[in-house]
Amino acid sequence: MRIAEIYRSVQGEGALTGVTSTFVRASGCNLRCWFCDTPHASWRPEGEDLSVAEILGRIALLDCDHVVLTGGEPMLFSEMIPLCEGIRDAGRHITIETAGTLYLPLPCDLMSISPKMSNSAPPLDDFPRWHRRHEQTRNAPDVILHLITEHAYQFKFVIDRPADADEVLRYLDRFPQIDRSCVFMMPQGTELSELEATGKWLQPWCDEHQLQFGPRRQIEWYGAVRGT
Repeated sequence: MRIAEIYRSVQGEGALTGVTSTFVRASGCNLRCWFCDTPHASWRPEGEDLSVAEILGRIALLDCDHVVLTGGEPMLFSEMIPLCEGIRDAGRHITIETAGTLYLPLPCDLMSISPKMSNSAPPLDDFPRWHRRHEQTRNAPDVILHLITEHAYQFKFVIDRPADADEVLRYLDRFPQIDRSCVFMMPQGTELSELEATGKWLQPWCDEHQLQFGPRRQIEWYGAVRGT
């Protein structure tokens, strides 16, 4: 499996914000969000090919109780199944960060699902092939139902403007099974000033609609840099 990076840091998003974790970033993605903050694992995938045993060995050296499998899109890789089994056998908590378009039968303690809304597609004029592919692929309701049935979960939505937040409400109406207390609305941006500007209106909006506001703490703590 191609791995962009493995590092120890602190989770900055979602229900486990503040938890020291080992992050394993798979390189490769079936989507192309224009705002992707890890282009080295999607638009320009890089990294080294590692065996499951090699990945498990590096995880062990970093010695964290929590492991986050992220990307890119980690569910692209069938090696995720034995990798998760090995992490589980070592007694570590597993979070998988996925867009919710692909399914694998694997053990997981927290399925962190980030569905991509209409605000995510790359510009049609600049990337016509990827725009079409992204739009055809980003919505997979059957996969979503499998994931929330089989795993503890959270949802994270990237929000730029009020219209994006309204689209999330329509999305949630399609899935009444989703527990709204597990839904986080996160400002889009890689600069603290951008996050704060969106957060000014998004946080009260979340309170009104009984959803979680999700500040992206890693930007606040470290900036938009790799290895965080």
